[in-house]
Amino acid sequence: MKQKLVRGIRRGLPSGAVRGIEETYRQGRSHLVAARYGYPARWLRVIAVTGTNGKTTTVNFINEILKQAGCRTAMFTTAIIEVAGVRQLNDLNATVGSTARMQRFLRDARRAHVDYVLLEVTSHALHQHKLDHVPIEAAIMTNLTQDHLDYHKSMDRYAAAKAKLFAAQPKFIVLNRDDDWYDYFDQFPASAQKITYGTHADAEAHIDNITLYRRGTEASLTIDHQTKLELATALPGAFNAYNMVAAAACAYLLGVKLHDIQEGVANLEAIPGRFERAVEGLGYDVIVDYAHTPDALQQLLAATRQLTKNRVILVFGACGDRDQSKRPVMGEIAARGADRIILTDEESYNEDPDQIRQMVREGIERAHGDGKMTEIADRRDAIAKALSIAKKGDIILITGMGHEVYRIINGKKIPWNDTEVVRELATTLHQTK
Repeated sequence: MKQKLVRGIRRGLPSGAVRGIEETYRQGRSHLVAARYGYPARWLRVIAVTGTNGKTTTVNFINEILKQAGCRTAMFTTAIIEVAGVRQLNDLNATVGSTARMQRFLRDARRAHVDYVLLEVTSHALHQHKLDHVPIEAAIMTNLTQDHLDYHKSMDRYAAAKAKLFAAQPKFIVLNRDDDWYDYFDQFPASAQKITYGTHADAEAHIDNITLYRRGTEASLTIDHQTKLELATALPGAFNAYNMVAAAACAYLLGVKLHDIQEGVANLEAIPGRFERAVEGLGYDVIVDYAHTPDALQQLLAATRQLTKNRVILVFGACGDRDQSKRPVMGEIAARGADRIILTDEESYNEDPDQIRQMVREGIERAHGDGKMTEIADRRDAIAKALSIAKKGDIILITGMGHEVYRIINGKKIPWNDTEVVRELATTLHQTK
């Protein structure tokens, strides 16, 4: 009934009037729902992380740091929801839940008497007022790269939606000094203190050095030109160095001891669907990662190239009902960064999966990668193909789905998890050898 009403209004009114009605409705709903749950965020210290990539990992780093410091925490991320140490996989297929779901989470966090609430915040949630009436103590920006242009229509509008988090003047602001959009977000003042991080000479949490390993990353940084801090994580890749430094910079502003920052970072051993090693003992690695944007895929392929002794075999596709313009771009990135490409379906939602693959394939062909590409529509068969051709020293990357536990195809939820599928297929492959 609600959807029919919405469609009727959109057909019958000018687009400007529709936007005004939607804005008023969302603001009113946010107020009413928060009131229903007693405005729980007013009694909570909330840390929010936004950006295109790295949000989940950064939140998890902060969570471990604060727990190491003796704090009681709650967090809501794309991959994991946790309240006072009790965690569950996020099976909503969404980073931010409905307005009511988020207020219930905040109410539960208050009842659990947590010291901090950590939120992964999307541009959609900010634009749709889902987190109105949630005062933010610390706001962190990871980066801004192409994504969600189907919704925001331009990078400027995408940035403006993200900026709502900083325009409210949180007590602390943490910005990536190396990001192309740094100057835009730097215009917003913090009510108490702002800190920047990166390799840029002016970064206040300056990354002096990054050392990459097959099973981890180290970073040396200098804060405020005098405080030295050595960080080490089990998560590989230079992009994860930035994530842990962002978390460390936030914790520094909060007054966390340096020892607790170091230990907290080291405590984070893995995140579901984030450079997750699906199986061991095959002679080659199989990595499941959520990378679903051009920048995330490029960073992941670059990191994997540095780790592999042999080939990078990429199994990937693109999501339906999302930004179509990034599909050929990701195809080009795959062609440049992978030795073998197996193009497959991800979750098509209400689109024709053949057309989705065709858009990705156009990018692969444009970058002259069609000679190393195999197209297999069925995702299970595509993963099986990658396992069958992998040799010692190879790394198989399976991207796009990450931690998710179902796929949406033709509007239906189909149980699915890349890691579980890999383990099933690997067991069968091992038994037949």
